[in-house]
Amino acid sequence: MNFPIPIPFHPEWPEPDPRFMRDERPAPPSFPVKSLLPPTISDFVALAAKAKGAPVDYVAMGLLVTVSSLIGNARWARPCDGWEEPPTLWAALIGTPSMGKSPGLDASLSPLKRLEARLRGSARREILEWERQAEISKVIEQTWKEAAKAAAKAGEPIVAKPDAADPGTKPELPRLAVSDATIEKLAAILQSQPKGVLQVRDELPGWLMGMSRYASGSSDSPFWLEAYGGRSYTVERIGRSPVDVAHLAIPVVGNIQPDRLQSLLMRTDDDGLLARIIPVWPTPAPLYRTPEGFSDNLLEPVFDRLMTLQSAIGADGVPHPKFLEFTENARDTLYEFRQTVRSLEADAEGLLLSFIGKLPGLAVRIALVLTCLDWACRDVSEPQDISGEMMREVVGFIHDYILPMAERSYGDASVSNKERAGRDLLGLIRAKGWSTVSSREVRRMQRKGLVTQEQIDMAIAALEQADILRLVDMPSTSKGGRPQRLYDVSPLFHAGSRPGGSQRRN
Repeated sequence: MNFPIPIPFHPEWPEPDPRFMRDERPAPPSFPVKSLLPPTISDFVALAAKAKGAPVDYVAMGLLVTVSSLIGNARWARPCDGWEEPPTLWAALIGTPSMGKSPGLDASLSPLKRLEARLRGSARREILEWERQAEISKVIEQTWKEAAKAAAKAGEPIVAKPDAADPGTKPELPRLAVSDATIEKLAAILQSQPKGVLQVRDELPGWLMGMSRYASGSSDSPFWLEAYGGRSYTVERIGRSPVDVAHLAIPVVGNIQPDRLQSLLMRTDDDGLLARIIPVWPTPAPLYRTPEGFSDNLLEPVFDRLMTLQSAIGADGVPHPKFLEFTENARDTLYEFRQTVRSLEADAEGLLLSFIGKLPGLAVRIALVLTCLDWACRDVSEPQDISGEMMREVVGFIHDYILPMAERSYGDASVSNKERAGRDLLGLIRAKGWSTVSSREVRRMQRKGLVTQEQIDMAIAALEQADILRLVDMPSTSKGGRPQRLYDVSPLFHAGSRPGGSQRRN
């Protein structure tokens, strides 16, 4: 585009806002395998990642979510009176199809499925025994009915029904993991298996889209929001009795491709659901030959020990969690972290703001999971509290890994509409090499996010505020009409985005 340039004018430009100068997609942080996980588990995760051709992030986070499901409602954390957190974790493994998301997750799911198969084998034997006893109970009940009928006819007292006439509740086949189930089915599982169940989705978008699957306009979101919090829930069913669940406990882990994630993030209404999911988007892992001696059998005794954790039974006969209290040092560390989170919220926008607000609760959950995992790996007595050392380790993990990963994954969804428009315009400026910008020329480009005049004005305002654009004082024309509005692009922006490149006017 050729515009008449008035007298050359090169003022001193201030440094542009660094938010617009850095890469739009930050590099992923490294998962602290050695420092965060127990030694035997960290060795396993590193070896499994090589065997599966997957980043350690996928293996490690899949393991933590699986462990959270095995703890379930047996153990919760209580940082202080009035604040209780279940171990429930949700995670999204983000990456292209070839990055090894499913193989990395299988490192934990395979031993979990073997454990489930063993439990179901025992349950089937119990069911067969129950069915045998049920047949006997039918005979006993029928005999009692006939005797009661005869006694009533003869005016004699009716003997109470024998206990043996009732076979009791039929055993259920245990489910440690489900791949796709309605909320009615999940509620039924949790009613018979109150400790909890893991939800695994090979394609997480299907689960997220299912939040509004019913044509009637109802949504599954309320159920899942309660499931994250471990709260009670009643599922109403037409024509059948409602299903009451005292504590929903459903950890979730699944896979999603980057483009699908972005489309979901950009159209979400931010009801808090997505902000509860830990995003995991590492770089692809290097390829290795399958290491000798790798076996996921190492996890079986760990999972077996976690299964021994059982809920307490209240006076009403309803199971409820036992609580791990926080030590004084752990409470101090958590309080300091909450203050840090408050300051982080002041500088955040969009979905990232919602995610940051949930970090204190997430820290409590991860500390609970790691405390129980550490116990399951060692021959020690069951922990009764969460230590200050553990909380400090978890706070460091969130600061150095979880939060940077969220910033990387949320991308445009973590900024305001104004900043997003500014970034769109910067991309266009960079692609065209412009050193002078006209809103009219921008609109002719018809770039996504810069189609309407309102979007363009918002983008220009953002870049003016960021000291990247500056209005050029154009001379008036004799023809009248609306004068052209031109903006100089800071030469510091071009120097930062195209090292060694020339600055020119087009």
